[in-house]
Amino acid sequence: MKPIYKILFTLSGVLALVLGMIGIIVPGLPTTPFILLAAYCFAKGSQRLHLRLLNHPWCGALIRDWERHRSLPLRLKYLVIGMMLLTSGLSIWQLSSKPWAQVSILVVALIGTITVIRIPTRRSGTEGTNKL
Repeated sequence: MKPIYKILFTLSGVLALVLGMIGIIVPGLPTTPFILLAAYCFAKGSQRLHLRLLNHPWCGALIRDWERHRSLPLRLKYLVIGMMLLTSGLSIWQLSSKPWAQVSILVVALIGTITVIRIPTRRSGTEGTNKL
């Protein structure tokens, strides 16, 4: 691979990782897809950063599981979507005097929910990749 592509993949991985970290704080913004995207970009652009993510105590198991099965367990998808909708709903409720903020949070939450739903689903104990 040309060096410029490695640089672009690495920069894209950093951006995805930053968005994933922001998703921990911002209601409705999904964390999991951005972390998985960062892992993919680092695998193409920087083996050192990819290994660092794989060995990370919080997200390493998720990435290793994704690389092994290319799907997420149904239980995790329910948890992710539930947490996104709960935090988004609370934020929308708290911002009742700012309709533009409520609409923004709702749009981001819907995008995040659709993104997680589109990730292939693996039922517990199976290796298949079914859609939710």
